[in-house]
Parts: sequence; C-alpha cells; structure tokens
Amino acid sequence: MTTYKYIHNPSIVQNDCLKQVNVLIQGDRIIKISEIEIEDLPLRTEIIEAKDLILLPGIIDTHVHFRQPGLESKADMQSESKAAIAGGVTTVFDMPNTAPPTTSLQTLLDKLLLAKENMLCNYKFYLGITNNNLEEALQIDPNLICGYKIYLGSSTGDMLVDKKQAIEGLFERSNLVITAHCEDEKRIRQNTALYKEKYPNNDAPPSIHPLVRDAEACFLSTQFAINLAKNKTHLNIAHITSEKELSLLQKGKVNTKHITAEVSPIHLWFEDKDFERLGNKIKCNPSIKTSKDREALRKALREDKIDFVATDHAPHLLLEKDKPYFQAPSGIPSIQFSLPIMLELVKQGELTLSQLQEKMCENPATYFGLEGRGFVKEGYYADLVLVDLNNGFEVKQENILSKCKWSPFEGVVFSSKVISTFVNGQILYRD
Repeated sequence: MTTYKYIHNPSIVQNDCLKQVNVLIQGDRIIKISEIEIEDLPLRTEIIEAKDLILLPGIIDTHVHFRQPGLESKADMQSESKAAIAGGVTTVFDMPNTAPPTTSLQTLLDKLLLAKENMLCNYKFYLGITNNNLEEALQIDPNLICGYKIYLGSSTGDMLVDKKQAIEGLFERSNLVITAHCEDEKRIRQNTALYKEKYPNNDAPPSIHPLVRDAEACFLSTQFAINLAKNKTHLNIAHITSEKELSLLQKGKVNTKHITAEVSPIHLWFEDKDFERLGNKIKCNPSIKTSKDREALRKALREDKIDFVATDHAPHLLLEKDKPYFQAPSGIPSIQFSLPIMLELVKQGELTLSQLQEKMCENPATYFGLEGRGFVKEGYYADLVLVDLNNGFEVKQENILSKCKWSPFEGVVFSSKVISTFVNGQILYRD
C-alpha cells in the first residue's frame, strides 16, 4: 500500500531566506511542495505538524568509520547508523580501514551484504588503495563504490600507501574521485621520535599531538597530492585542518572544481587548548590545531575554499582512549552531533543556513553524483530532517547512541536539536 506523509508548515532554506511551505510525500519521494495548503490529501495521509521548524535535506556525511566488519567492539553499522539518523544524517560514505580492509572486490561484496542487513540509512563505500591492489581496484564496477581512499599518512588501520608507482598510477588512471588522507609520513615519524625521546617514561601529554602531527606535515602531503592531481583526476582532500593548507586551494563552486576539500565539525569546534581539558578524547588524525587555524577553516568554509563538511566519525572504546598518549588510538565519535554543531556556528554568525545546507547536503550530492538526493525538491527522495532552532539539549551519556557511549561533547548544551529524520520517506527518528 502506498503511504503518504504531509509535512505541514515547515520553513525551507532558499537563497539565505526562510520560506514556509507544505510538503507532500508519496512513498519514498517528495511529490509536491506548495506555499499554500495542499487540499484533498489522500486517505490515511500522516500529517506531521512542523510550524516553527526548519526542514533541511538529510545530511550527507561523506567520511565515516562504522568499524564493521572486524571492529564491532567499537561500533557497528546498526549502532552508528542509528546515531547518524538521530543527528539528521541520512546518507554516509564509509571508509575502508576495517578488518579485513575493504581493498578487494570480495571484501567489498562482503561489506555490501553486511550493510544490506544492518544499515538503517543510505550508504556508499570507499575502496581502499594499497601498495599492491591498483589493478584490481581499477577494474571494480564504479557503481559499487563512491570513490577510492588513499592514506598518504598512517592512521587507524595500517593502510599507508608509500610506493611511488602505486600512488602515481592511481592519480594517472582513476576515473573516480580520490579522497586522500594527507599527512607527510616522514615528518610524522621524525616528530614522533623527537617526542618519544623527550618523554622516555611514556608520560607524554596529549597536548603534544598537534606538534607530532603538525601543520607542516599536512601541508607537505596536501601539496604533493594536489600536484599529482592537477588536470588528471578529481581529488578530494579529507579533513583539512590548517591555515597553511588553505593556501593550496581555490575558491569556487563545487561543480567547477577538480580539487575539493572537506572539513570536520571537530576541527571547526575545538582548538589545541582543549587538550588540557579533554586529553586523548580529542586525539584524531590529522590533529586539532590552533585557534588561528580554526578561524581560518571557518573563513574558508564561508568563502568556498572548503566544499564539504564531513565528520570523520571514528569511534574507539573509552578504555582505549584512557591509555598513555602514544598508545591511545586516534579518532572521535561525532556523527550524532555534527548538525547541532553546525547550527551552533550558524547562530554564532560563522556561516549561514544556506551555506550549511550547501556544504552538508547539496555539494556532496552534486559532486558525488547522488541522483535525487541532497535537495528539498519535487521528485527527489524524501531524505529530510526537521530541526528546532529554538529548543536545545544537553549531551549526556544516556542520549549518546554510538556504541562506544562517550563523546567529547558530553556536558555541552546545544541550542538547536533534531526533531525528526526521514530516510526514503520513512520517519526513522522522532525527538
């Protein structure tokens, strides 16, 4: 039986203005958007009252680590997709550093089967590039993946690619987006050795993380990747963190670019001084840097140097994070709170609602070719999120849905919250 839903009197974002509309959904699609009441609704239409609420397209998060297969003690597809939906995220792109890593056709097919059984939101998967799998990677049906992920600096999962032939071959031959984790491995190892010598008793404070994985390491690797990609392929720089890297990027709309960049809400929110308070809880790769870097990232987002907001959601167990600095893993769970973070930045005047919608919804759909998603339009999938800008919530352990059950945002009071999330026309979350 065909189902109908009628979202009554929400406001949508158009050209930096709010416009009150009425939205009729049939099955998984938006079939009508009207500024006046829609009369003669089909029988048994569910009416959702949305006066004083904002209706946004569902958030598309192009950088997540849901940890399945192999790392289910930290997170799994079902738990993290629940957290995503509670945060207004309706589509995710999952990274390949699982166990085993998603670096072959067989591991990709196995992961797709797991997702069919467990994912509650829409999803795409990256295929990981290694020093030895380029030929197989290039032969995989491009419709099965959202792009290739290459680690030019080591991080969780031991997938560093350091063979010149593999790196150059990928950039020469790829017809898909290459998303690159850019940190210069040689510099990181030099810095690590320096600080291990300085703290021989394994008592290094987490505050050294921005010094071990510093801005220069990011700049050198990002510059290397951009030089390889020019006029050859579409390159997306993952999680930009430093002002210096921004000098390598061009302003412009996403559909005019071959080289794009993403930023995490984590790096837009925290600064290096927060290590004193939160320690390893905000240890991530690349590192959180200075307030000057943070302000430069916010400005670059406004000015269209940065194209996407993506979380790099990466859960670890709290007992792992409680280890000494050099043993504690890098990664932060954040997907449930990415939209409230960005709405807070809107209220602070750091960007507009239109810019939020563009960076979190429209640009990912446009650049990665997600047909029928990313916009509130007739004929599009009803991936939608209703938010209340005037009533907030406090992050507490009991309302954290990620399997790891902790967040560096515990105790933070956000002034906006997600009320309902629709995935393909179905209401999968209510406040």
